[in-house]
Amino acid sequence: MEKRVAALDEGALCCGWNYCGRRIAVGFDDGRIAVHDSAEPGSTTSFTRTNQWPAHGAKIRNVIWAPPVYGDVIASICLDGTISLWEETQEDTENPIWKLCKLFEGEKSKVLDIQFGVCTTSLKLVAACSDGTVKIYELLDPLELKTWQLQAEFQNVTDSASRFEKPTCISASVAWSPRRGDEHLSIFVVGFSADSPQINSPKIWEFDEIHQRWLAIAELALPEDQGDRVHAVAWAPNIGRPYDLIAVATCKGIAIWHLGLTPDTGGRLSTEKVALLSGHDGEVWQLEWDMSGMTLASTGGDGAVRLWQSNLNGVWHEQAVFHCGETPEQ
Repeated sequence: MEKRVAALDEGALCCGWNYCGRRIAVGFDDGRIAVHDSAEPGSTTSFTRTNQWPAHGAKIRNVIWAPPVYGDVIASICLDGTISLWEETQEDTENPIWKLCKLFEGEKSKVLDIQFGVCTTSLKLVAACSDGTVKIYELLDPLELKTWQLQAEFQNVTDSASRFEKPTCISASVAWSPRRGDEHLSIFVVGFSADSPQINSPKIWEFDEIHQRWLAIAELALPEDQGDRVHAVAWAPNIGRPYDLIAVATCKGIAIWHLGLTPDTGGRLSTEKVALLSGHDGEVWQLEWDMSGMTLASTGGDGAVRLWQSNLNGVWHEQAVFHCGETPEQ
């Protein structure tokens, strides 16, 4: 039986889970951020709010925890398109406080989604924007969280030689590869929900160290799917598979993709769509893999959370479904 672990105040719009510290960050419609900690060290059965502060002057779109090696740091996206980095510090006061250490000012385009990625030499931050562009920021000094620079900016299209008018994007989703092999450190997937078919389909981007540029090395869309709006993407941890698993949510359902690990002579990775999962009544909002990369959780406009797994024959099925306040159906 499911047990409620935390009670969130009215107006909560998004939350981020810190696996390492057993903490939850929550963003609200009035611009607040709240942090909930487990009541007992290591416990996941009870959480209490330990801090909250006014972070933005408008609704918060998303909150993301930075990798734990960089301390207790939260990135938040405001509806106005700005990104703020918050660091928990222990000063003269008895309780720790959260301080603003970096503000990425909004420009003509608004930030729709962000994700951190730990690369060989630095921490990177990918931002997907409302005009279909992708921006990569790099932390220059790991001890100074305010020292960021814009490393690259490009449109989410495979044909970099062509010029496309800037589209209007409603949402976007970014996922870094969780693999830790040296050859896979600087690689991520991004998809958009836009009025431009070329922008929408998820592209796999990898940093080319030799030429110091980002290259699109795969596209997760069949010819008949390339114009579909993408609502969410999620990259599964790899526990020894000869391929990577990536989930993509569109209006057609949740597609499960196999991504090859070895590039061909042209630097491209092989892709195979192995399943299309249906069950949600309406749009899928979010996808999340468990830490083993074996179970996929999805949630959407129907208010249901569904868990998906594949059997030994590689056939995907719905393992459980539950609604808020209900016992899961097996």
